[in-house]
Amino acid sequence: MAVDNSKNCPPGYQQTEVGVIPEDWAIETLGNRARFKTGPFGSALHKSDYIWDGIPIINPMHILDGNLYASKNMTITRERAIQLSDFRLRENDIVIGRRGDMGRCAVVKSDQSGWLCGTGSMIVRCGSGATPDFVQRILASPRAISQIENTSVGSTMVNLNQATLSELLVQFPPKAEQETIAEALSDADGLIDGLSTLIAKKRAIKQGAMQELLTGKTRLPGFQVKPGYQQTEVGVIPEDWDSLPFATLYLEPSRNGIYKSSEFQGRGTRIVNMGEMFGFEFIGEQEMSRIELTNRELATSRLQNGDLLFGRRSVVPAGAGKCSLVVFHNEPITFESSIIRVRLDLIKSLALFYYYYFASPSGRSVIKGIVAGTNVKGIRASELRELKVVIPPKAEQEAIASVLSDMDTEIEQLETKLEKAKQIKQGMMHELLTGRIRLVA
Repeated sequence: MAVDNSKNCPPGYQQTEVGVIPEDWAIETLGNRARFKTGPFGSALHKSDYIWDGIPIINPMHILDGNLYASKNMTITRERAIQLSDFRLRENDIVIGRRGDMGRCAVVKSDQSGWLCGTGSMIVRCGSGATPDFVQRILASPRAISQIENTSVGSTMVNLNQATLSELLVQFPPKAEQETIAEALSDADGLIDGLSTLIAKKRAIKQGAMQELLTGKTRLPGFQVKPGYQQTEVGVIPEDWDSLPFATLYLEPSRNGIYKSSEFQGRGTRIVNMGEMFGFEFIGEQEMSRIELTNRELATSRLQNGDLLFGRRSVVPAGAGKCSLVVFHNEPITFESSIIRVRLDLIKSLALFYYYYFASPSGRSVIKGIVAGTNVKGIRASELRELKVVIPPKAEQEAIASVLSDMDTEIEQLETKLEKAKQIKQGMMHELLTGRIRLVA
């Protein structure tokens, strides 16, 4: 199925319906090298068949990033699975979602053999001329997804059928090269999975460190002035720590935002809203979240580095009392009505310490005690002022915050590596699946 356009091709390559590929690669419909089996009709498999922790059923929701993740609450008995044996998965089958987002597909591993293809999925069973791991990469590629979406049925939701998949044009390198390409991409996945696992581990370690350090259960070297612990309203804390109302640390009274989203004008001063509060940074449609203020208005509502922001009200329970810290914002910036600003006396306290404190399980538990409301959850500035908080010595606050900040920096560096690895993998997929880079001479 090559297209005669050799003038535009480098030596050793051919122009085809799927683009420029090596001359020794074949272009065939997937139906020439694979067979297909659609999952059981709804009349054959009902929700009433489901049991807890039986034989897993695989629907599109269970296919994520090229892997299968079973749900214990979507399983059937072994006897029912035998009745539906035509839909049992085998090792090296490809399971692909038929509904919704196209490109969700995964190769069945040995320990997943015997699971059941669900109503919303389809089995692709490769023949001798196709490597399952290579075909899975093709099916998950942007070109294949686009071709499937353009030919699939359904107006509100794309539905993939056997005819569409059978007619999908696929570039097939020689079998050995298919295997080598699949192995190289699997190695890239291994790097990504390893980084993801390491990041999750580092986050768990940080959460543990927060709980230990911010409650004084673990003391950093050189900071235990008085031995022993005391019971307070915020829990058990060291004898040489205080537990006092949060307002004890205020430099000036807390302030509620007064500007509403209905007043945003898309120009003027940058304004932070609840949906944009995220750790140290503010995210969202920055150019839309702006309001024109007079110099006098800005003087009273402008945020400063080191200000703590608390979600004042939210329809999401976790949003009420959520804490963010203002850092490195040099342009004028203010805050909207769903936020409370707290400006601490930095001689007595460190804002970064209290950002970590209110992000920790202990701090969230303290905040939860003042959250009220049914449909809309909220906190009041007056109650936030009276909220009892832990107050370690300032030097110890700085040391604890430094340890946790270093952990954050390490996690951020790993996340940067992870994103770079994902980008490299995407580039590899394009180069390898089109033969621009050859792994077999």
